[in-house]
Amino acid sequence: MNSNQLPVNEYSKFNATYINALENVELFEELEISLHDFIKFVQNIPMDKFDYSYAEGKWTIKEIIQHIIDTERIFAYRALRISRNDKTPLPGFEENDYVDNTDAKNRSIQDLLTEFSAVRHSNLLMFKSFSDEQLRRIGIASQHEVSVRALGFLIIGHMKHHQKIFIERYL
Repeated sequence: MNSNQLPVNEYSKFNATYINALENVELFEELEISLHDFIKFVQNIPMDKFDYSYAEGKWTIKEIIQHIIDTERIFAYRALRISRNDKTPLPGFEENDYVDNTDAKNRSIQDLLTEFSAVRHSNLLMFKSFSDEQLRRIGIASQHEVSVRALGFLIIGHMKHHQKIFIERYL
């Protein structure tokens, strides 16, 4: 399935920003391609920028990479629960609390990218394991309906959203 074929009733208006950031991409291909593109992009960032914050109270690039990893794990967990027909409404999460409770500033970029790669590879295998029926299943997360396949596209769109912020505000 391509991102432009995803019905709007499968994700919230808040998440439309992430879905709309995608240019007609196929889910499985883009989960893999965007992994390699993101790693290459980050490896080309000057070393002195990783601990840089463009304003008081804003996250560093290292913290944003950790945020991308954490968010991907949360979205993937939601996808797993919904794919297994778990009807339990899934709560939201406070992203600032997550970042405040990491040690991203003291981690190496290589360590962060290795973790990102491991998480993405695992999630790619998980999404490929879902049947078409499972991919179309809809559950409740953060008080909104969302499909399994939309969560896959949200993983990609969220990462691309932050990559764009790197370009606009950090580099």
